[in-house]
Amino acid sequence: MKTYEGKRTIDGLRVTVDGKPLGEHYEVKKFTNFGFEWTYEGESPRQLALAILVDYLGDNERAIRLSEPFMKAVVANLDNDWTLKSNEIDSALKSIEKH
Repeated sequence: MKTYEGKRTIDGLRVTVDGKPLGEHYEVKKFTNFGFEWTYEGESPRQLALAILVDYLGDNERAIRLSEPFMKAVVANLDNDWTLKSNEIDSALKSIEKH
């Protein structure tokens, strides 16, 4: 089970997967030049959604397709400091793909 975590620190935002930094995955799709964000809908939160999905799914095309609805359903609603586990991602994706 993978664990994704985001924290707002005095040095800026930090996002990890299983304790290691999560890359932005600009090579897959670049929505912003400003890195990750969360707690609202926009390009930087969508970049975070994409990065989580690329890492989690291992399927770039599916990650791109699902990045906007995942951003709206999950990333925009994260707290300042957050944790997302595999089962939570699975549940959100099932709900998104039903519609």
